[in-house]
Amino acid sequence: MFPWYKASLNPMCWQHLIFPTSYFKLHQILNEMLERLEMKNQEDLSFTAFVKFIVNRSCGNATIIKLPNCCTEEALEYVAKQCPRLKAFDGGSYDELTNSVIQKFICKWKNLEMLTLGKYHLKEIVTQIGLQCNNFISLSAPFNYFGKDEAFALVSSLPKLKYLDLHGGTLDKEAVVMILQGCKQLVHLDVSSSFGFNEDDFEILELASYIPSICQGSYVKPDWPYADYAVDHDDLDYYTDYYDYNLW
Repeated sequence: MFPWYKASLNPMCWQHLIFPTSYFKLHQILNEMLERLEMKNQEDLSFTAFVKFIVNRSCGNATIIKLPNCCTEEALEYVAKQCPRLKAFDGGSYDELTNSVIQKFICKWKNLEMLTLGKYHLKEIVTQIGLQCNNFISLSAPFNYFGKDEAFALVSSLPKLKYLDLHGGTLDKEAVVMILQGCKQLVHLDVSSSFGFNEDDFEILELASYIPSICQGSYVKPDWPYADYAVDHDDLDYYTDYYDYNLW
C-alpha cells in the first residue's frame, strides 16, 4: 500500500472539502474517475454519489465545505446530516432549495462560524444562527435586498458579527445605518457594487469609521441586473480574505 494512499484514509485529511464550482470542471473529474474505475457510464457515479463519497471520507470530521453549484437536494441534506462539526459552509447555489436545507439543519451546526446565503429565508436563517451558533462571526449574503426588516434581524441576532459581505445587493440607507450602529465589532464590510445608498453619505462614512477594512462602490439607483445569479468563487482565496483557517 502506497504511503500517500494510507494517509488519505485518515479522516483528518478530509476536513476541508472544496468542490469545483464549475459544472464542467466537476464533469471532467467525474469522467476521469469513471475511466480509472472502469465504469461504463456516468450513471454509475452521479454528482450526488460523488459528494457522498467525498463526505464519507471525512467520517463526520469535515469543518469547511464548499459544494458545487449543481448539488441536488439529496446531496445537500446528506452533507447537512453527516457533517455536524461544520465551521464554514457554502452551498454552491444560492437558490431557495439551498437556503431551505440550511434553514432545516442549521440547528445541528453548533460550531458554525461562517456561512454563505442566498436571498431566500434570510431573516429566518439569521435568527436561527443567533440562537444556535455561539461562535458565528462571518456572513456572506451577496446580491440580496437589505431593508429595515433584514437589517433588524441581522443586528438583533448577530451583534458580534466581524465579517459581513453584502456586495452586489440593494441596501437601503436606513438598513446600512442600522447595521453600522448595531454590529460594532465589524472588522470587514463589503458593500461594493451595491445600490440604494450613497457611499459618500456623511452619516454613513462617520458611522463606518471604526471598521478597519471596507469595500465600497455603491450606486444610488437600485438597478442591478444580475441579482438572481449565483456568486462564483473558485477557490479558498474568497474565504481567507476574511480570516485565517489555520486557527482551526
